[in-house]
Amino acid sequence: MIKIKKNIIRLLLTCLSVFILPLLLQANIKLPVLVSNSMVLQRDTKLIIWGWASPGEKVEVKFNKKLVRTVTLSDGSWKVTLPPMKAGGPYTMEVKGNNTIIINDILLGDVWFCSGQSNMVVNMERVKEKYPDDIASANFPEIRNFFIPTASDVASVHNNLPAGKWIASSPDNVLGFGAVTFFFARSIYNEFKVPIGIINSSVGGTPIEAWTSEEGLKEFPLLISRIEKFKDTSFLNPILRSAGRIEKPAVDSRAVDKGMSGPISWFDNSYIPEGWNKYWLPGYWNDQGVKGLNGIVWFRKEINIPESLIGKPAKLFFGRIVDADNVYVNGILSGSVSYQYPPRRYNLPAGLLKPGKNIIVVRVTNYTGKGGFVPDKPYYLIAGRDSIDLRGEWLYKVGQVFRPVTPGTGKGSQVISMQNEPTGLYNTMVAPLINYRIKGILWYQGETNTNKPTEYQQLLPALINDWRNKWQEGPLPFIFVQLPNFMEVQYLPSESQWAELRSGQLKSLSVTNTAMAVTIDVGEWNDIHPLEKKVVGERLALAARKLAYGNDNIVYSGPIYKSSVKEADSIKIEFDHIGSGLKIKGGGDLHHFAIAGADGKFVWAEAKIVDNHVIVWSNEIEDPNCVRYAWADNPACANLYNTEGLPASPFEACVNK
Repeated sequence: MIKIKKNIIRLLLTCLSVFILPLLLQANIKLPVLVSNSMVLQRDTKLIIWGWASPGEKVEVKFNKKLVRTVTLSDGSWKVTLPPMKAGGPYTMEVKGNNTIIINDILLGDVWFCSGQSNMVVNMERVKEKYPDDIASANFPEIRNFFIPTASDVASVHNNLPAGKWIASSPDNVLGFGAVTFFFARSIYNEFKVPIGIINSSVGGTPIEAWTSEEGLKEFPLLISRIEKFKDTSFLNPILRSAGRIEKPAVDSRAVDKGMSGPISWFDNSYIPEGWNKYWLPGYWNDQGVKGLNGIVWFRKEINIPESLIGKPAKLFFGRIVDADNVYVNGILSGSVSYQYPPRRYNLPAGLLKPGKNIIVVRVTNYTGKGGFVPDKPYYLIAGRDSIDLRGEWLYKVGQVFRPVTPGTGKGSQVISMQNEPTGLYNTMVAPLINYRIKGILWYQGETNTNKPTEYQQLLPALINDWRNKWQEGPLPFIFVQLPNFMEVQYLPSESQWAELRSGQLKSLSVTNTAMAVTIDVGEWNDIHPLEKKVVGERLALAARKLAYGNDNIVYSGPIYKSSVKEADSIKIEFDHIGSGLKIKGGGDLHHFAIAGADGKFVWAEAKIVDNHVIVWSNEIEDPNCVRYAWADNPACANLYNTEGLPASPFEACVNK
């Protein structure tokens, strides 16, 4: 009897190993993150659908009355091609192998790959006070956004993106859309009435080389050398083990914040301020008698709230603060932000404000550079329709001074940011989606590369050609944003790395099927993330109408330098893209032209428009050789436009004697 039972068990185990285990071990079909519910597929081109399954597994894809089949390769990958299809939907796709996946609510339209650094990813929530009507009316179910979460890797090329999903535009959902990309998509959709898909792959503060593949960087020996280092595990592994360890500059851990360590915290309503100094807000403390301080500074102000404002929804607007802040109202923490760039907008709960005296205390932490409150930003408290201006005299006291601490220098202590290294973002946020068919590419980046503007002149064309080679869809339309005006205005001709980088961007227009949106009139001197995103998006859409939609009659660019010739003691400049003609915005005289002689020393020049040319001269330069326009970090008052209202690009040019 025992022997019979053993034989039965052996038989069952044999059946399990021969018939059942292979089925259990067979991998289910897996699709890329991007191929999912509510996706937008590119119309009028062959479509690629791809994924993974068991080697040799039969796979079939049904979509829009089309059926295609394939067999998985030995590495577990598979790919099918669907014929071109017209715009429309919604459709359903069925992908069948060992298992079946159903993808719903698919649209056919135009897909734009949008990439760069923070200005491409600044979302509609950040600009909601500027564009309330645009947000309220953002009910566009056929405009869909796929935001790719940040991921970086210098060691290997990934085959799939981080988790994400397609989201349709609505007044609620649009707050998460990139502002530039939303206004671009809305402009295109309103004209062509086809679904628009936006794939936003952007990471703040990242250089262009991080977005380029190893093949794309082959002409840059120093970058290739850096890539080769990462292939050495003895170099890379210690760095990976320490990744993320240092988030902020090291400070002396023995020091304490006096504002938090005493018997009564300085934000407490019962605290009596003694020995505090006057401070004019907004402003940086470097400019108000506190030199070179990195640390924690407390600010305090008493305001009177009238009875009429009590019981109403209230909100604090605290502009921007460098670097981090904690805001207390009547002793209660009411908001905080850990880094300098986001606007401070803090909702106050009902009952927090009271009639008469109210105390606002701000604890500011600064790690490097000038700390304080960024000027020319909104600083006020609003309740209902009434507001109280918070600018003016405050009190301040230093809570803690950070003494510099030198980080370790041993081999294992090196810490790098993978997202800033060559190929670090291409490998994870571009390469996994090059099978996905697109209409074109939008690019908004460059701020991080302004320290090496000459190199950027080669890096941008290299990126364009690299991505086109990877997508294998020919010379895809590539439209980029020229850097806006930023930083302090200089009132004498000067050198500028931002101007040099803009010049490199301008020269990249020599690459076929490219266009550039000039934005030197929509930046902010005090904010690297200017809020005027609608203009940027709509200027990109103008260029797309020409490059991607074949509107040859549209004026899609402002004046672009074409050539110059010397005429006696002046220089005559010719432009492309003059539209209906050159004009001076606002009237008056042309500004921000400068010329130099053979010595290269520039002086401000007189300039006038003659027969849609610009003539430039200066009584100080008898023999002019070079001319510049809007050559500055922040070329305020640069006012050469075409009649269609688009600004001329900055440029530098020299003429032959």
